[in-house]
Amino acid sequence: MMTELPLDQVRTLLAVVDEGTFDAAAAALHVTPSAVSQRVKSLEQRTGRVLLMRTKPVRPTESGEVVVRFARQLARLERDAHAELGMTGSGEPTRLSIAVNSDSLATWFLLALTRVPEELRLCFELRREDQDHTAALLREGLVMAAVTSSPDAVTGCSVRALGRMRYLAVASPGFTERWLGGAPLRDLIGGVPLVVFDRNDALQDDFVRVLGGAGGASPRRHFMPTSEGFVDAVVAGMGWGMVPQVQAEPLLRAGRLVHLAADRIVDVPLFWQQWKLDSPALAAVADAVAAVAAETLATGSRS
Repeated sequence: MMTELPLDQVRTLLAVVDEGTFDAAAAALHVTPSAVSQRVKSLEQRTGRVLLMRTKPVRPTESGEVVVRFARQLARLERDAHAELGMTGSGEPTRLSIAVNSDSLATWFLLALTRVPEELRLCFELRREDQDHTAALLREGLVMAAVTSSPDAVTGCSVRALGRMRYLAVASPGFTERWLGGAPLRDLIGGVPLVVFDRNDALQDDFVRVLGGAGGASPRRHFMPTSEGFVDAVVAGMGWGMVPQVQAEPLLRAGRLVHLAADRIVDVPLFWQQWKLDSPALAAVADAVAAVAAETLATGSRS
């Protein structure tokens, strides 16, 4: 016989994960910390699994991620049902958590959110993460939807192709003259400074491989963890880098950046993954994201 998961215990586990500590969850739920601890312990006994790592902040175990995801989906369905029944309570807007990569956030994604109907009264909680890692936030139950580079659906999620984010290899004119003059690019590129977003950013290395350079990109790397800061660093001549086409083109026209190899690009396919829920809010956001992506992202095969 299937063991039921008491809803108060499930909601308590979610509160602990969201708030980070048992004490903070107790304050949010208006109960005592001992009540929170007892509910979590009872849920672990019921499931026969350890659900939380008692760190600061606490983190769900792999089994805990399953329960957290269930709790978030349950809360989403409950809010949608209340809205359809006209049971709006205090009239507070509903919150929708989404993981999105920095370059999408800086270029096209916010436009999509402005297209979501105002009458849905949504508040967005965006989690910024590299497109190769946003799917992990879905698996952990931390977000309801994500822009990701993975076409493989996370368990319990649907996938929709969005298009390709196109990147150009660029540098400032002064940097190009100093570091890359007088020899074929492929022979020089591996030894000159470059700008990367963070340690998960492999776009520059991908470009060097596309170019056929031996030995990969240079270890002389400046880490710039914002999309805008990344572009500013390249314009300032700190290094070369892969910049989204939509950000690079105005700077190329103004002469502040130059192509390193206009015929060589790196395209990153992007996908929209979301929970498989019959949720008007999620559906509206998904439609808006797909529409704006179709207007702004590249289509077709990788060059």
